[in-house]
Amino acid sequence: MMDSYVSIDLETTGLNPRLDKIIEIGAVKVKEGRLEETFSTLVNPARLLGEKISGLTGIKDEMLLAAPEIEEVMPKLLEFLEDYPLLGHSVLFDFSFLKKAAVNQRLSFERNAVDTLKIARKHLSFLEHRNLKYLCEYYGIEHEAHRALSDAEATVSLYEKLAEQFYTEEETLFRPCALYYEAKRDTPATNAQKERLYRLINRHKLIVSVNVDKLSRSEASRLTDKILSEYGR
Repeated sequence: MMDSYVSIDLETTGLNPRLDKIIEIGAVKVKEGRLEETFSTLVNPARLLGEKISGLTGIKDEMLLAAPEIEEVMPKLLEFLEDYPLLGHSVLFDFSFLKKAAVNQRLSFERNAVDTLKIARKHLSFLEHRNLKYLCEYYGIEHEAHRALSDAEATVSLYEKLAEQFYTEEETLFRPCALYYEAKRDTPATNAQKERLYRLINRHKLIVSVNVDKLSRSEASRLTDKILSEYGR
């Protein structure tokens, strides 16, 4: 059973790492079974949050205005992570967003990890739910749901509870295994794409929820097509 690792959790604008962005990162470093240090930051996604995400997380657009962008955060996070394996609840979700962000900056990001959700699905199949909030209630773990650092801290406690009960029954799930997510690097939108978007936005007097200057080529193309389909040329 691993006793040195980093428990990590993200809050994001949605569920698709190809389309959505990170808005908060929380991480807890455990060394030889003891909590050593934490990492926590909001991340400016260069777009407005929807009501659903704000309601779920309690994070508001104004809270993100002064937050660093992911290009500034990733090198600091990688330094914090060192070469520790990861722990997470549905950890591939968090890894996929981080891998996408790393690839966009031409950074390497490969990790082994343990997933508490996989352990819960194997050994707690009788429960009605196996999301982190439900499992924390089940085990009496203090937890502020859908805030990254609190989720990361709760996952450490959950891992310890699960290990106490089930480690001797099936050790494999408690050992780190390689994570895999194929991410392609985004290229910034061209000046011609941005100029066309600004013309369309001004012509139709639109308010858009994204920062046009921060869009990738594919994002700019999708937004242009959406405007054209709804408002015409």
